[in-house]
Amino acid sequence: MLLSDTRTNAGPDNIASFTKMNVVAPGDRVIAMMSAGNLAVTQAVVARVIDGLGLDPNEPFDTLMTVKSMYEAAQLIGNAVSRVYTSATSGPNAQNFMFDASIIVAGQIAGDKMKMFHIYAAGNFIEATVDTPFFQIGEAKYGKPILDRVARYDTPLDGAVKLALISMDSTLRSNFSVGLPADLLIYRRDSQEIAAYERIAEDDPYFKDIRTRWSEALREAYRDLPAPPWLS
Repeated sequence: MLLSDTRTNAGPDNIASFTKMNVVAPGDRVIAMMSAGNLAVTQAVVARVIDGLGLDPNEPFDTLMTVKSMYEAAQLIGNAVSRVYTSATSGPNAQNFMFDASIIVAGQIAGDKMKMFHIYAAGNFIEATVDTPFFQIGEAKYGKPILDRVARYDTPLDGAVKLALISMDSTLRSNFSVGLPADLLIYRRDSQEIAAYERIAEDDPYFKDIRTRWSEALREAYRDLPAPPWLS
């Protein structure tokens, strides 16, 4: 499952909502991308790998709709990031350009295993494994400790959804640059179709229940902790 917020900002007076999750699901595959960083950079990468925009007419034409494996999908995105970087840093304003982009791509193509990759700003990437069962990009410092403590490779799907929402709520409470609505995608192995795609807003009843119960559980756990012995 994947979860992303939609807030973009260029300072406290310039806040907007823009989806950071892009999905292709033509029937033989479900591939989803989540992005963080400079919006102009990530939009350019998405345009290249989904629509083929910006490619030379004489070079091989590949998109997320035509790649044969998830590894090829990660390579395609990594190459697109590298090309956008080269283009962005070669112009007259290159010294003033802040190149910042991180991308998570996950999904499955018929005949291939379900996989997830983290693509860095340099265009290189790593794959999720048993030892690294989740990736988090963007503002990770507030929600990641929860995932580090609980998330495991064999965490069931419903548990993963709860963990992701709790992690998101912790980030929302502590970081102004992250905001609702959030996009939640659920995919079941070997189905080649989206199991659920939800836009979660402030008034979503399940998310409100999760965040209320989590806050109460934290307060109860805090109260149940023993007092420091040196204060006796």
